[in-house]
Formats: sequence, structure tokens, C-alpha cells
Amino acid sequence: MYRGAGGGLFLDMDGFLDYTTGGLTELRIHGVSGTPPEGMLNSPTVRLVHGDRTTGFYRRWWPGGPPSSPDGDVPGRRHREAYAWGGLTSGGKMDALWLLLLPFALANLACFMLPRPAGGWARRLRHAVEAGQRLFALLLTAVLVNAAIRSSVDLIGWQCTSPGKPCAGPAAPVWIRWIGDLSGPVVSRRLAFTALVPLAVIALLWWLGRKTWQRDERQPMCGVGGQDRPLLARPRLWHGAEPVRRLRQLHIGFALGAVGLAVAAPFTPERTGLTLAVANAAVQGAAALLVVHPGIARRVDPGERNPAEWYLKPLCSGLRAAALAIVVTTIAIAFAGLRGSHREQVLLPAFGDRQAEFALLAALAVGLFAAILVLAVLDRPRTPPANPLERRAMWGLVSWFVMMCAAGAANALALGATFWCASFFGGGRPLELEDTAWWTATLIPVLGLCLVVVVVVLLRVRNGARRRLLDQLNRPPLDDFYERPERGGVAGVWALASLTDRAGLVLVPITLVGLIGTTVITVLNYGYHSPLTGWMGLLATAGSWAITTLVVGLFVLGRRTYSDSKLRRMVGVVWDVATFWPRAVHPLAPPCYTERVIPDLLGRIPVLVTGDDDRVVLSGHSQGSVIAAATVLHLDGDPARRVTLLTHGSPLRRLYATYFPAYFGAGSLAAVRDTVPKWVNLYRLSDPIGWPVFERVDPLGGDEALRAYLARQARGSAAVKPDGQVWVDWFSWDPALPESPGQPLAAALGHLDYWYDPPYALAFAYLSRMT
Repeated sequence: MYRGAGGGLFLDMDGFLDYTTGGLTELRIHGVSGTPPEGMLNSPTVRLVHGDRTTGFYRRWWPGGPPSSPDGDVPGRRHREAYAWGGLTSGGKMDALWLLLLPFALANLACFMLPRPAGGWARRLRHAVEAGQRLFALLLTAVLVNAAIRSSVDLIGWQCTSPGKPCAGPAAPVWIRWIGDLSGPVVSRRLAFTALVPLAVIALLWWLGRKTWQRDERQPMCGVGGQDRPLLARPRLWHGAEPVRRLRQLHIGFALGAVGLAVAAPFTPERTGLTLAVANAAVQGAAALLVVHPGIARRVDPGERNPAEWYLKPLCSGLRAAALAIVVTTIAIAFAGLRGSHREQVLLPAFGDRQAEFALLAALAVGLFAAILVLAVLDRPRTPPANPLERRAMWGLVSWFVMMCAAGAANALALGATFWCASFFGGGRPLELEDTAWWTATLIPVLGLCLVVVVVVLLRVRNGARRRLLDQLNRPPLDDFYERPERGGVAGVWALASLTDRAGLVLVPITLVGLIGTTVITVLNYGYHSPLTGWMGLLATAGSWAITTLVVGLFVLGRRTYSDSKLRRMVGVVWDVATFWPRAVHPLAPPCYTERVIPDLLGRIPVLVTGDDDRVVLSGHSQGSVIAAATVLHLDGDPARRVTLLTHGSPLRRLYATYFPAYFGAGSLAAVRDTVPKWVNLYRLSDPIGWPVFERVDPLGGDEALRAYLARQARGSAAVKPDGQVWVDWFSWDPALPESPGQPLAAALGHLDYWYDPPYALAFAYLSRMT
């Protein structure tokens, strides 16, 4: 065993592993799907050198001793290291369960998509919108918790287990029939038994939220604060331990109040039942008032203190404790027996009339639309922007559209669970549901038809783009690059990748159809006959089956994911994209991995650049490039001068600057460029995700000098502008150009394997030289 430069062990009797930290380090960060370190390092044998199996740094291990290859690790001089963070999103067997909380993740995304115009009154308006978004997120929690309450307390406890109903007969499953046997004629006891199901759901949400909070939000965050820094560079963004804890307490208290209210509401004619119902409703009202408080979700830099913390902390903790005490009291009294129920009602009184809840959601949606529209107008550039980074997705209203998608997803999951329970426990005849549920089900076939139309439109858009690209490939000088039989396939690949820029064609029409449909069914609900007759009944039946199939499919997917690691990584892709952002408005959403990843990288980089000649090439692929850019903005002083940035397949401009302009707009990306000495971004026309960050340079440009430059770059020459300056954005041919005429065309790589592309080696060599 030997000790190398920097004190690291690099050779033992079992093989070679370089632990040293001096010299040049290529630090690779993977993108979505949890790419294993073996793939990042292009080595079948790797070893963990720092961190743990959840997030760790790996290097190559050679069983035969020190390598002789030109890119092999050399102690104290050259190393290749991989940072694997996929364990946070695609490593656990229970991660697929997060799919059921997709509405919560969308609510958080909408918060960071909000326009942020400058100005005093505009800032106050934005704060009001953020308060509305927090209230909206609280109502999303209510939607899913109420689905559990409706499925158990209403359908089973109130309806199915009552005397003479399917769950009370001898043909019912034993595990359901015992509820009626133990409860006897006491109605409230059946409700208390079945209320344990939503209480278990709330306990699971609390446990998941607290566990991930302790793992991620409580990670110490360093960095330099200040109002003059880009939003992405402020440590407070990733310093959310206290705000998330407060919001979690409010959401749990609100959910507990909903359970207690469902149990007590049928017995309000009697004084005890009325008192319990009022107490649980008061808990919910207090939670709603606190959640819109300006300081409840305020984040501060490490070392600072929220001025409102001294009274918000005891209020939130006290509310959760009070909610738990009241719901336990309600369940206990219900077990003992409550009298004076509204037994003549078929539906549970707490759910027979949902007009108030729907009215609040509708009013909130309308108000938020008006306010976000004002913010979008104020945030719009005054002149036509020359820089495409200033483009706003969906006219700046993308935050509102995503919120509506969150509401739609929450209602779809809730209705799916309700319809399944009504059908399963009702035997041959489904249990009673309110007309609103059936009217909502009629929307599902309409949305499905809208989706088919959108797909057809996208195919036409793709075919039109393919024809235009093929026409350009058939004309000089591009006709020299690809053979004629191959040009159609190349144009098709490039046209398909360009559909990413048409995301609005999917989100906007489906959202608008959903909103128009909701308005129509609201009118029909008040003035039309039953939704279970005629052609409306046919739509409602088809929709109920479709939405039930969706929920059952999610549970089947979760079960398969538990034992299938490959499928688990595919599911993890959803969270790699959706959970980059902190839990700003919904504390029970899937956890933000960035609050763990950025501190890891900020702790590792200074270790790798302790000497005067040490340097790091920070190489991020896809989502890893977003992580790398955020990390660079938190570097300060000497480490920042010794880090160069290499991004490839990066969504920084195409997705993040477009959908999150306040955080990844032109100013933030320019700050990234100014922080590091050098930055190279590789992109391909075949990549549906990656795109240029500053300047689009591709073979379709009209300047002959640019075309000549691209031809030289494709054959391994230096990637420089015609004036001799090096570009940040380097174009990479894909499919790769044949080395000589007549050779078969290589397969298109699209978004994959930038590590092995010839331009990657050229860019790395350029970035390795600090001068």
C-alpha cells in the first residue's frame, strides 16, 4: 500500500484506486434516470471515495494496477470523478408512491414559474399571489385527503356497512363485515372505525414529509447572501428547514380537521356532535388563515432569523397539537356513541354538498389568473428581445396553467379512488355518489379526445418541420455532409427533437378544455337532469372506468417498481425534473434533492482545488448541467477561479430559462458565465432536451463562414468564431458525419452519450487549460 500526493491512498494489493485530490479533476454529474457511476466513468469497476450510497463521489478502480491509458487517473495530476445523486430520486423501492403526490409537485413548480417584475406594488402583488398559491396547495391536500375520507368514512362506514347494505351481508368480506358486527346499531362507531383509514394516510404523509425533511431540508447550506445576487445564487433558496416544517404542520392540522369534521358532521343536530364539528372546522379555518400569512413560508439566509419566527413557530406547533387532540377526542366520543344523526340522508352530510369547496377553488383560480396576468404584462420585455432567453412560455401565464394541471391531477386521482371503492364495495351495484362526481367524469372522454387532436396537430407540425429541414439538407453546402438516401432520416430526427418547443400546444388546449368543461358541467349540475341518463350517462360511465383504470394502473406501477430497479429509474425521471425546486408552497410534495446535492458539491470542490495549480472541470449532463450551474453561482473567491464548466444536453435555455425566467433568465446565466473562467456547452439538433445557452450556431445558418466553421469543428478542429473568439455553445453533429463518402450513417444519439462524443474531448482539452 502506498500514499500519494495530497495524502490519498492510491495503490493497494488488490488493484489501483486514486484517492488523491491534487492536479486536474474532471467531476461528472449525471442527468435524469440515475445514471450509474459505471456509465459516467465508462468503467465496469468503480469505488466510492466520498459520501454514501445515496449521494456519493466515485472513481475508477483498476484490478491490474495503475492504468497506462492516456485518460487514466494519475495520483496528484489527473483524476476522473463521478457524482451520483440518483439515490435521492430513483434509488428507493418506495419512490414510485410519490407518483400519487404528483399534484403537490406541480403546485411547487408553479410557484417558481411565477413572473417577478420589479417595483414596489408589483412585489406586493406577487406576495399576494404566492399567498394564494399556498392556499391553493392546502386545498390540494384537502382534495386527496377527502378522497380517502369519502372512500372509507362515507362509502363504507356510512353507506355500505349499514344494515341491509352489501357490506353487512354474509357475502361481504370478513374484514369489512366485522365493522358492522362490532358497531351494531351505533352509526358513529362505524364512522370512527373507518376514519382510521384517512388517519393512516395522513400519518404516512407526515412520516414521509418529516423523514425527507430531516434528510434534505436540514442539510447545512453555505454561500454568500445579498439582494444584489441572482435569485438562484441566494443561499436562502435552498435553506428551507423552518418554512417547510411550519407548512407541514399546517397541512397536517388541516387534514386532521377534515377527518374529525367528517365523523362529527352527521351528528350536528345534537349538541356534542355540533361542538365537535365546530372545533374541527375551527382548526381548518385557523390553518387556512396561517397559511396565507406573509412570513409563514419566508426563507432567510443561513445565520439570519425570520422576524415572525417567534410567534409563528408556537402557533403552527400549537395548531397541529390542537388538531390531533380534537380529532382523537372526536374519534373517542364517536366510538362511545353519538346521537341525533341525519340518517335520512343517503350521502354523508359532510360530502353531500361540496358547493362551498368548489366555489372557493373556482374563485381562487379566477383571482390568481387575473393577478398572474398583471404580473406577466409587467414582466414582459418592453422591446422585442434580441436575446431568445427573454422568451416567456405561454405568454408568462405558465404558472397558472401548471396550477390548473395540478388541480386536475388531484381531482382525477381522488375521483379514481372514489369510483373504484364505490364499484368494489357496492357489489353488483355501485354505491351512491354525488352528481358532481359523475358530471366531472364526463370530462374524461372529452379530454381524451382533445389529447388525440393535439397529437395529430403535433404530428402535422413535425412533418412540416421535416419537409423544411429536408429541403435545406438537399441544397449546397449541406448536401455534402449527408448522402441523399440518409437525409430524410436525419431531417426526421431533427424535426422530432424540435417538438419540445411546442409544449404549449399540449398544455394550453388541454387546460382550456378542462376549464370550459368544468364551467359547462357546473351549469348542467344546477339545471340539467341526472348525469346518469342519456348520452351524458354514457360519457360519465366511460369516464369513471377510465379514471379508475388510471388509479389502479398507478398502484400496479408502484408495485412493479418496488422490485424492478430499471423501472424504478424510469419513474425517477419524473422526480429528477419536478423536484429540482424546494418545497416552497406544498410541504408534503416529493422532496427537493437540490438541497442535498448543492451542499455536497460545494463541500467537495474546495477539497479538489487546495493547491495553486489544482483545477476542476465541472461536467454536467442534462439535469446535471442545471445542478452544475446552480452550484457555480454559489462558489466564491479562489475556488470559483479554478473551476471551468462543461455542460452537454443542457435544458438551461430551452426549458429552464423559458419556464423559470426569474431564476434562469439572461441575467442568471450571464452570472454563471462570469463566475467561471471558461464555459463550453455542447448541443445537437437531434437532442429534444439540450439546446444552446447563448448563441444558436447550427448548419442551417445562412452565413458561409459559420458553415465553414461547423465543418472544421466536425472534423476535430478548434471550435472558434470567425473572429477567433471561442464560443460558449459548441455544435455537435448528430448523426455523426461519415469519415468518408459511402460509409453507413451512424445511429443518432439524441440526448445520450455526450461523454463519448469527439467534441466532448475537444471541449475538455480546451477547458483543462486555465489560460
